[in-house]
Amino acid sequence: MRIITSETITRTVKNLCLRANKFLPSDIKLTLDTAYDYEISPNGKRAIHSIIENYKLSQHTNIPICQDTGMVVVFAEIGQDVHIVGELFEDAVNEGVRQAYTEANLRKSVVNDPLNRVNSEDNTPAIIHTRLVQGNGIALTVIPQGAGSENASAMKMFHASATREDIISFVVNCVQENRGKACTPLIIGVGIGGNTEMCTLLAKKALCRDLFTYNRKLYYTDMESEILDRVNRLGIGPENMGGSVTALAVNIISYPTHVSSLPVAVNMGCHVTRHATEVI
Repeated sequence: MRIITSETITRTVKNLCLRANKFLPSDIKLTLDTAYDYEISPNGKRAIHSIIENYKLSQHTNIPICQDTGMVVVFAEIGQDVHIVGELFEDAVNEGVRQAYTEANLRKSVVNDPLNRVNSEDNTPAIIHTRLVQGNGIALTVIPQGAGSENASAMKMFHASATREDIISFVVNCVQENRGKACTPLIIGVGIGGNTEMCTLLAKKALCRDLFTYNRKLYYTDMESEILDRVNRLGIGPENMGGSVTALAVNIISYPTHVSSLPVAVNMGCHVTRHATEVI
């Protein structure tokens, strides 16, 4: 049994919030650099150049990559041989978010109720997903997701007889119908299977998959490639200015489902799909 203090969790979450908001993951940076060469539209090329300059600037200043510093999503994989002492785990996570957003003057976008909409003043609470795993460590992934990309997301309960084409068309149409809401080029997370809450969770997780890794199931690798090709043929382009690079990647995660169900969720990530991970 390994003891981990709540103060360690708070400190780690705080650092991850700061890192994720100011440093774009290396796989996304490299993909953006490559996208500049592939973009055929002059306006699109200028837009990608500005995006690249923006992430470079954020690396050398104290300015976040995006002014919308998001609502914080935390994926926590807690080893079953860990004993947490001090505050409750969720309280420790939210304290880390509070410290990061108040001390670094990051934009606070969370309202304490969806209808009365009074700002919580510290960007808490976070959305926390906890999973018990083997081991004696805690893996924390922080995703500050802005509303532009989140608002362009969708979920649909398909009939169990839905075809591959039905699902591909749903994802492509989701991009087409929401043009202008999320800052292109996109990273598109797709969850297939499970139930209503599981497939949306899968889509969120899919945004964090390294862009240089492949789906373990060839069937889904082919679907990812086809969706990416069809999305990029929409002509929306970088920053919705027209061009050949509307999306950088499509990541699919699947899960077993009920014989009578076929849920599909799409979670959009903009060109600053921020996330950072640390293992305690």
